[in-house]
Amino acid sequence: MWRSACPLIALIALTACEESSPQAEAPFAPQYQGVETRLLDGDLVSFLVSMRGARDTGDLENYAECAAAQYALIRGYGFARHLRTNVSEEGGLWRGDAVYTISAALPRGLKTIDAEVVAAACAENGIPMV
Repeated sequence: MWRSACPLIALIALTACEESSPQAEAPFAPQYQGVETRLLDGDLVSFLVSMRGARDTGDLENYAECAAAQYALIRGYGFARHLRTNVSEEGGLWRGDAVYTISAALPRGLKTIDAEVVAAACAENGIPMV
């Protein structure tokens, strides 16, 4: 009986010796490359953003949202509504073309943002704005 338990005991002992701490991920260190704003028509605005070090498309979309929030505030509006964002990545450079409408009142739709709230969150998270 002892001989049949030896392999199991050896496996448990080896497992216990393995390092139990999770591997540390590389820290998130984005490099924001700038925002180009294009007024398309009245309250319709395009934000061309680029960055390096994005973890995924969400990081680039957040950058564009920050630009839209600040732009709305600069223009004297309190809200924006996201219409679309096209994202591409090549050689580590992420680019996005996001289109928003800006307005003084809360617009209809599901993807609306309160410009003051979003701008404050962007400042707190170190995401640059327009």
